[in-house]
Amino acid sequence: MAIKNTPAISIIIPLYNAESYIAEAINSVINQSLEDWELIIIDDGSIDNSLSIAQCFKSDKIKTYSIKNSGASAARNYGFNKSKGKFIKFFDADDLMCENMLESQLSLALQYPDSIISASWGRFYENDIRTFRLNQEECWKDMTSVDWICSSWREAQTMTQPGIFLIPRQIIDKVGLWNEKLSLVDDMEFFTKIILGAKGVKFSSKAILYYRSGMGANALSGHATRKAIESYFLALQLSTGYLLELKEDVTTRICAANMWKGFVYEYYGLAKDLSIEAELNISRLGGSNLSFPCGGTTKILNALLGWKLTVLIKKYCDRI
Repeated sequence: MAIKNTPAISIIIPLYNAESYIAEAINSVINQSLEDWELIIIDDGSIDNSLSIAQCFKSDKIKTYSIKNSGASAARNYGFNKSKGKFIKFFDADDLMCENMLESQLSLALQYPDSIISASWGRFYENDIRTFRLNQEECWKDMTSVDWICSSWREAQTMTQPGIFLIPRQIIDKVGLWNEKLSLVDDMEFFTKIILGAKGVKFSSKAILYYRSGMGANALSGHATRKAIESYFLALQLSTGYLLELKEDVTTRICAANMWKGFVYEYYGLAKDLSIEAELNISRLGGSNLSFPCGGTTKILNALLGWKLTVLIKKYCDRI
């Protein structure tokens, strides 16, 4: 089927050294029940065979571009500027989508053109789709934009994996593209402003994202360079600012404070100055009610020694 001049959906994949996964990701788009899409792949200076694999799929509906290594955010922005779709889905090169994901989300998007369309998601491990399990979240329902953010932030475990969402193009035009200054949790900053710029979030229960996990250190503390920590800090500054500028009350302040507390728990002992500033932000917001996340041995250590010593012991053990 020939693609129309203006496809309903543009799927944008930033590609960097994903030769083991990119063919699967592309095929999960090709196999969609909906045919009214275009796929734009931007190779971000890969040094493996990612680009040549992607180019094997080149067609009227699939376009591949290559840019100098500039980071995922820059690649996504480049792809957006090449896209034509009325709705946009940013998608990672190592993830998969169920066969009716685009059709299910587009059906809702056409009914609610000023809303973000979310989806179910779950993890699969070690490249084995048989290990897939849904990861139920409180925000898996229709919500106002502020309520969705608060629900997602309450336990400082926000999940804004790009492939979950279908975004009306005009919302991106209104609030802006990806922040290319960010190297870590750039998705949180982007989707916070996108969701808050929408009329609400509509949940598509039939749309499912398969999130590939278990390919190394996934924890944020696994990205503990100073640059990465500063990126996370800046993303939090911007994201909490977006929320509180739109609505500041007891609930939004607690949710923002909990996100800052999550930062403190994650990076205690690694960036003292930023941890101190984060604690000051928590105090300005009226305090946090987020407990230290722990279980098993960590829970015992926390009860005996407190969370600060527990974090330091855990970080030491992770290094040996």
